[in-house]
Amino acid sequence: MRDFFIKGMDLSTLPEVERCGGRFYDHGVQGDAVDILKGYGMNMVRLRLWNDPYSEEGAPYGAGGCDLETVLSLAGRVKEKGLSWLLDFHYSDFWADPGKQILPKKWRRLNVEGLERAVYDYTAGVLLRCERQGVSPCIAAVGNELTNGLLWPYGKVPEYGNIARFVSAGIRAVRDVNPDISVMIHLDNGGNNELYRRWFDHYLENRGEDFDYIGLSYYPFWHGSLALLEANMRDLAIRYGKEMIVAEVSMGHTVEDYQSYEKLGDKERKGMATTPELTAQVPYPMTVPGQADFMRDFLETLGKVPEGMAKGFFYWEPGWLPVPGSGWATEAALAYIKENGPGGNEWANQALFDYQGNALKALEVIRDFSWGR
Repeated sequence: MRDFFIKGMDLSTLPEVERCGGRFYDHGVQGDAVDILKGYGMNMVRLRLWNDPYSEEGAPYGAGGCDLETVLSLAGRVKEKGLSWLLDFHYSDFWADPGKQILPKKWRRLNVEGLERAVYDYTAGVLLRCERQGVSPCIAAVGNELTNGLLWPYGKVPEYGNIARFVSAGIRAVRDVNPDISVMIHLDNGGNNELYRRWFDHYLENRGEDFDYIGLSYYPFWHGSLALLEANMRDLAIRYGKEMIVAEVSMGHTVEDYQSYEKLGDKERKGMATTPELTAQVPYPMTVPGQADFMRDFLETLGKVPEGMAKGFFYWEPGWLPVPGSGWATEAALAYIKENGPGGNEWANQALFDYQGNALKALEVIRDFSWGR
């Protein structure tokens, strides 16, 4: 891993997109999305895992499913293509991010000690299943975008003592099952150095277990300039001596609406994550060439981090096409996270394929860019 630069893609929703009719093309020739992306330099895949993404009545939460059976199946497909993968533990039954870190349904009555044990047992159990099926990941992210903690309310910032306990339990489980699996701790807002210093200082002060990678999310329409990302990564490299991976990054290729592709009414769809107000803050037009230019500058930024401490990236999610039936949340999911909705796909204009599934120019940048490593 140490001399390996990751050109990664998060493909968590891909099987659902395919089931819903999504098709992928490279220069007009239909193909397997995994094969197409591998041909453009993809060498690792990131897959998210939700504990139990179904209601108590068995209704699915959507957004790819991402239960263990789904993840194991996709990991096997990835392995058959000769690719390694990162397992992204959310420790929730649905999306976990800085705005929500909801306790899994089966863990709701547990106290801090019980949650610590549950994290360990669950992490170890998942990795043992991976081993039995011959699809062990090479990296495990213990939690997803832990900026505001995990397993709320017990592990919500500023409860850094509990945060360290929960994360450390997951890390110990990874080490006990397979010490060859690297461990990532992942925050969002990659341009915010104060945030990262505060979080990791508190984690270390509370005797958090050692880990291998700092993961960062970086979205230019939310997280500041590339210069801020570079400055943060430079400082983290010096301050903590940890290699870094941008665990999530994307950039839009169009501002054209895709309602006709989703086939949803106005009140049924969430629309685009990147509003006109947000896109105005990005120094790249949301066009096919603009997306390619951003990726080129982003890759050059990673190459500026000293000592080769920036080890790569995962694009989020390159193949989430706007097809009917593949949305970010079902009615059952909205009830779980206590949001009103609506559903639909808010990320389709961030993909590396256009709405018809054609590979975009940014993929050529990823394939052809050389870091001189």
